[in-house]
Amino acid sequence: MEYPFLLLMISLMALLYSSVGHGGASGYLAAMALFGLAPEVMKPAALTMNLFVASLVLYHLYRADYFSWQLFLPIALASMPMAFWGGTLMPQENTYQYIVGTALLLASAYFFVRIKYERDCVKPTLWIAMPVGAALGFVSGLTGVGGGIYLSPLLLWLRWTKMRTNAAIAAAFILVNSAAGLAGHVMTVNSWPADIAWYVIAALLGAVVGAEIAVRRLAPPVLRQLLGGVLVIAGIKMIFTV
Repeated sequence: MEYPFLLLMISLMALLYSSVGHGGASGYLAAMALFGLAPEVMKPAALTMNLFVASLVLYHLYRADYFSWQLFLPIALASMPMAFWGGTLMPQENTYQYIVGTALLLASAYFFVRIKYERDCVKPTLWIAMPVGAALGFVSGLTGVGGGIYLSPLLLWLRWTKMRTNAAIAAAFILVNSAAGLAGHVMTVNSWPADIAWYVIAALLGAVVGAEIAVRRLAPPVLRQLLGGVLVIAGIKMIFTV
């Protein structure tokens, strides 16, 4: 009976996340945590859904000319090997729940803190961009969180992008790191979620709407705060049910 509600929640998460240029992994992890799915299902499922949703979002934003190769390449080149390495690691169930619960709580801050993004941008510096990419890549592969939810506020805070370019960079970052993390996971763990096709379909249905919103308008504040609240609840649930 709970299964249709899980798919509905995944679809809603995809809609909300894609509307701000993200793949939605932290939302999918939150949904799966609330419905009690096992860690060995959560990580590959979140990364797989990320691949499809981030691809769709990036396609729309790239066509609208919001993408910057100059900013993306150094971050991505540093992140992908680390995401692959993180993907090869599968912590014990209790440890994984603590890590993901903490990651969800940290990710929730993105939806509550307002950063001024319509400021003049400055040129990115490699000595910051590459370490940031490497660290977020590792977190992405280890947990199944795509990393974009941490990258986006950093890019805005550092004044390296404006909002829609930020969304395009985040979507591309999520895409390449989800692919690298999933490759690392598949090479070391011989398991795959049985219902992954249904998860992907549900996510794509939501992302079709969300990707259009990402190009045309920003997500309303109330939706962002609602999403942040879901991440808080799921994060607390994962940490305190270990």
